Amino acid sequence: MGDFLHNTLSAGPWVLLALIPPAVVLLYFLKLKRVPLEVPSTYLWQKSIEDLHVNSIWQRLRKNLLLFLQLLLLLLIMLSLLRPGWRSTAGTKDRSIFLVDNSASMSAIDVQPTRLAEAKRRIRELIDNMGSGDKAMIIAFADGAQVVQEFTDNRRRLRERLDAIEPTDENTSLDEALKLAAGLANPGRVAFDERDIQVADAQPADLYLFTDGKFPTVANFSLGNLTPIYVPIGDPEVGNVGITAFSTRRHESKAGMLQAYAQLENNNSRDAKVTAEFYIDGELANAEQVTLAAGERQGLVFPFDSAGAARLRLELSPRDPLRVDDVAYAVVNDPRRGRVLLVTPGNSALELALATARAKELAEVETVIPAYLETETYRIAAAEGHYDLVIFDQCAAGDALPRANTLSIGRVPSSAWGDAQAVPKVANPQIIDTNRAHPIMQLVDLDTIDIAEGAILSPPAGATLLIESGAGPLAAIAPRDGFEDAVFGFEIFGKDDAGETYVNTNWPLRSSFPTFVFNMLQYLAGPADSVAGGSVRPGEPVRFRSVTGVASVDVDGPGGSRHEVKRNQQHEFQFSQTDHVGIYEIREGKNVTQRFAVNLFDSSESDIAPNPEAALQIGYVEVEGRSGWEFVRRELWKFLLLLALFVLAIEWYIYNRRIYI
Repeated sequence: MGDFLHNTLSAGPWVLLALIPPAVVLLYFLKLKRVPLEVPSTYLWQKSIEDLHVNSIWQRLRKNLLLFLQLLLLLLIMLSLLRPGWRSTAGTKDRSIFLVDNSASMSAIDVQPTRLAEAKRRIRELIDNMGSGDKAMIIAFADGAQVVQEFTDNRRRLRERLDAIEPTDENTSLDEALKLAAGLANPGRVAFDERDIQVADAQPADLYLFTDGKFPTVANFSLGNLTPIYVPIGDPEVGNVGITAFSTRRHESKAGMLQAYAQLENNNSRDAKVTAEFYIDGELANAEQVTLAAGERQGLVFPFDSAGAARLRLELSPRDPLRVDDVAYAVVNDPRRGRVLLVTPGNSALELALATARAKELAEVETVIPAYLETETYRIAAAEGHYDLVIFDQCAAGDALPRANTLSIGRVPSSAWGDAQAVPKVANPQIIDTNRAHPIMQLVDLDTIDIAEGAILSPPAGATLLIESGAGPLAAIAPRDGFEDAVFGFEIFGKDDAGETYVNTNWPLRSSFPTFVFNMLQYLAGPADSVAGGSVRPGEPVRFRSVTGVASVDVDGPGGSRHEVKRNQQHEFQFSQTDHVGIYEIREGKNVTQRFAVNLFDSSESDIAPNPEAALQIGYVEVEGRSGWEFVRRELWKFLLLLALFVLAIEWYIYNRRIYI
C-alpha cells in the first residue's frame, strides 16, 4: 500500500510532548497536604489518625480507569498533532473498467510467476484502494472478450472474479473488449455505432488496459467517455525464439515418404542457438541444432516414413520465457478417399482423368447418367451428405443442390448464378487471366487452350473468380451453407442441335487438365481444410465430416477433456473448443478416425518484448504506457481526533456515574 510517513519535529517539541503523560501520572501519585487539628473525638479513632500521619509524600498507585482513559486521550491528541499518515497509490474514480489480457503471451514468465499474475496483482491494488461507492467491472480478452464481472462496488466479489481469470493459448485482439467496455460503460447507446441514438445519460469511466500490447492497432473506434490508461506488463529486454509454422506434405521425389516443414523465428535482440527435436508418436526421430541471428527466420525440413496415422511434435530447447511457442504439433491421418459422384451423359476425357492411379488415391468415383438425379436413391444420398463432391457434366443439378461440394461444367447450378436460360454465350472466348493463387488453379496453365463456345457467368456475392475472359468470367467458385460450388461456363464435350457430340475445347490434350482434376479432387473431395491442413489456431472452429456416417462423435482434447459433438443440418461436425495447443482426436464409437492439431503460430504473439514507452493507438487516440502508479498521502489525524472524542465521552460518562452512584 505504501510507506508510513513520519512527522519531522525538532528535539524541543518532542521533549515537551514526552513530559505530558508523566505529569498526569504524578497527579495521581501525590497525596493531599492536610493541616493536623486535634479534637477529643479523634482519640476514639487512633488507628485512623495514625493512617493520616504517614511521612511519605507518595502513595501506591491504585487501579484507576479514569487515569488510563485520560492518558489514552492525551496520546490520541498528541498523535493527531503529529499528522500521521501513509503513502498510497492513487485510488480509482467512481467507475473503472479493468481490461485483462489473458492471451498466450501473458503466460510468459519474464515477470514471476507470470505476466498475467502480475497484471492481476496490480488490479488487486486498485480494487483495494477503491473508495466507498466506487464501482468497477472486469473484462478478460484474448482472441475474443468475456465480461468476468459487471459493475459492482463489492470489492470482495471483484477480487474473487479477478482470481478466477485463467490463461489461454489464444492470440490477442482488443476490438471486441473495447466494444464490450463501451457498451457497458455507456448504456445510453443501443449499439456501438456512432450513429446510434443516445437514449440516456453517458456514464464516464476510467479504462485500464493491463496488457503487453501484442495486438494490432485498433482503428475506427471512438473512446467517447472512456479515459484510457495503458499499463504495460513485462520485461522490455526479454527475447524469445518460437515456432511459427509446422506442417506435413508428401515428399516430392520419394514415394511413400513424407516431410515435416517447420519455421523458427528469433525475436531476440541478439543471436540465439536452439536445438529442434522432432518426435513421431512420442519417440525422438531427429534433432537439429540451429543458430538464428537477431530477428531471423529459418526453415527446417524433417523427412520421415509413415504408413498410417501419426502424431508429430517439434520441441525447442532450451526453453525461453514463452513456453507455448516452444512446441508445435502436426498430424498424419489415415488415408481416406473422398466420395465422388460423376453425373454425365459421357465424357471420356474427364472419366479417364478420374481413373488415373493418382486420382484413385484421393477419391472413389461413381459414374452415373443424368437420369439418376430423378431417383429416390440419389435424393436420399444427396440429402444425407453421402458424397463429398458431385460433378455435373452437361447437366443441371436440379431443384435442390446436394449437401456436398459441387462442380458444374457447362451449366449453372442454381438461380443464385442467374437464369439458366438467359446465360449469355460467346464464341471463341479469349482467356486473359487465371487465379493461380486458388488451390484449384495452382500450376494450371491455360495460355494455349482454345474454347469454341463459353457462357459468361454472373457469380453470386462472395464468389471467387477462377478464369476470366475478355467478355467476362468463365469460371468461379462460391460458398453455400458450408459447401462450395465451382462452375465452369464452357463444356468439354457438347451436343449440337442434331444431338451429335462435338469437342468444345482442346484442354484435355494439355498437361494442365489432369493437374486441374487432381487439384479439384484434393480441394473439393477431400476432408475439411482445417483437418486436412493439420493445424488451426487456438479458438478457431474446426469443420469435419464423419468417416463412418455416425450422428455424433467425441473429441478428446490435449488436457484429457472430452466433448460430444452432434452432426449439424449440413451433415457436418463443427468443434469450437480449441482453447489449448496440442493434438485433438475425433472418436467415432471407440475408434479414433481423425486427428487435428492446434498451434499458436503467431509471429506477433511470439514477439513478447513490450515497450513501456510506446503508445497504443486506439482510433485517433494515442495512449501512453504507465509504468507505475501515482502516489497520494492518506491522512490519519482526523480518525485519531474522532477516536479521542469517543474516549472523552466514555471518561465523562464514568466520572458522572461515580458522582451519582
